[in-house]
Order: sequence, then C-alpha cells, then structure tokens
Amino acid sequence: MSWDRPTEATEAPVCPRHPDRVSYVRCQRCQRPACPDCQRPAAVGIQCVDCVREAERAMPRERTPGGGRAARSGTPVVTIAIMVICGLVYLGELTTDQVYREGALAAFIATSEPWRLLTSAFLHAPNQIFHIMFNMLALWIVGPQLEMWLGRARFLGLYLVSALAGSVTYLLFQPVDSTQGVVGASGAVFGLFGAIVVVQRHLGRDASSMLGVIGINAVIGFVIPNIAWQAHLGGLVAGAALAALLSRPRQRDNPTVAWAGIAAVAVLSLALFALKFVVLA
Repeated sequence: MSWDRPTEATEAPVCPRHPDRVSYVRCQRCQRPACPDCQRPAAVGIQCVDCVREAERAMPRERTPGGGRAARSGTPVVTIAIMVICGLVYLGELTTDQVYREGALAAFIATSEPWRLLTSAFLHAPNQIFHIMFNMLALWIVGPQLEMWLGRARFLGLYLVSALAGSVTYLLFQPVDSTQGVVGASGAVFGLFGAIVVVQRHLGRDASSMLGVIGINAVIGFVIPNIAWQAHLGGLVAGAALAALLSRPRQRDNPTVAWAGIAAVAVLSLALFALKFVVLA
C-alpha cells in the first residue's frame, strides 16, 4: 500500500518594493515579482521600475551639437533662471539701495571684495528700467539658441566667464582708486553675441545680422555717456574665444578638455586683474 506525501505550502511571490502585494508577474530582466505599480512595458513582457532606471543610467546620454549633455526637455532653464535672478535682484535694488552698494563693482574695492566681479553682472541701474529691459531682451533672443547648442552647463560657464572678463576689462581701463561703480549684464550678453557669431559661422550660417547688432551697440557705447564699453569689449572677446574653442572637435567631444579651456579663460582674466591691482598697484 502506498500514498503520496502532502505537498508543502508554497509562499506566494510578493513585490520587493511593495511586500504587502502578491504578484505572479515577473520582470523579464531580473525575474523578480513586480506589482502593477512597478511594471513598465518592455519589448517583450514587462520590466520592473528598478531595472528600467538601471538601464537608463547605463545608456550614454545624448550630446548637443556643441558637445554638452543634452537636456531631457527643450526648455532653456539656465537662460530663464538668469533672467529671474536679475529680475529679483532689480526688485531688491528698488526696495533698498544697499543691494546696489553691496554688489556693484568699483576699482577701489575690487581687490578686497573680488566677488563683485560677478555680482555686478546681476545688478542693473535702479533708476534706468531700460537698462535691464534691453539686457534681458537680448539674453532671451540669443540665450536659448546657445543653451541648446552648448548644453546647459557649458552655456552657464560661457555666460559667467564672459561676465568675469567684461568686469576685468572694465577695471583695466580704470585708475586703481576709482570710485566709479558699474553694474549690468552687458558684458555677459556681449559674450553671448560673440559666441553666437562664432557658432553661426561654424554651422555655415549667415552671421551678418548679429554682426550688425554688435556694431550698433558698439557705436551706442561710445555715443551715450555712462556706458561701460570696456565691459562690452571684454565680454565679446571672451565669448567669441570660448565658442571658437568649444567648436573644435577635440574640445567639443572631451568634457575634461572643454572645461579646462573654460577655466583657462577665467584664469587668464583673473591673472590680468591681479597683474594690475596686486602686482603693479
């Protein structure tokens, strides 16, 4: 006489991310159970959310034409952020004159408070609303194009280094004890002007319209008083140089070399600043 042994109860499979949920559907990649909330459609069957994220991290990120990391959306986040910051700072200037005093750049205070080389680029003349309006309009016209071509990080690097170069160039033309203050994003904006000309030429496009804009603004800088044409010049040269550097295949395709080039322009600007205000002062 024979008989079968009773079969031991098999524990029901549960989702690793949600242990309170029973799931008989398994991920095609890792074979772990996946509840409906953790299932993602795949070419065959489903994959769990963890495997999908791991695969996304392993995939190489798409690059922009300028070699930067492509953003997942086409929104010019950096351009908008700069405009918002400048707008908020301008409102602060209208509220209290301390904002201007603490951020404006002047030769006599530049060595003791060197951060003004950049903070001044986010301030604008509080009694001249057209100052900020024209700069933000120009930024909105050329910023998104360059941000898309370079990538967000490289675009921000170009903007800040152009602002730095503009501030330093302005100071090079000033006596070391000058108390004349200067503010505005014009140096950085002219850096974008120079960069967009180089990029358009690199892409084989006509850059005459932007060259005309640069020429008109250059004339205005000499005709209208209290315009820091020196900052325009410094930003323009720095922006064009950086765009030319980032357009070269070696710098474009190698992030380390590209950022080394951006850092080199920043270091050169600071070296010129130190030469006049520390070594020769």
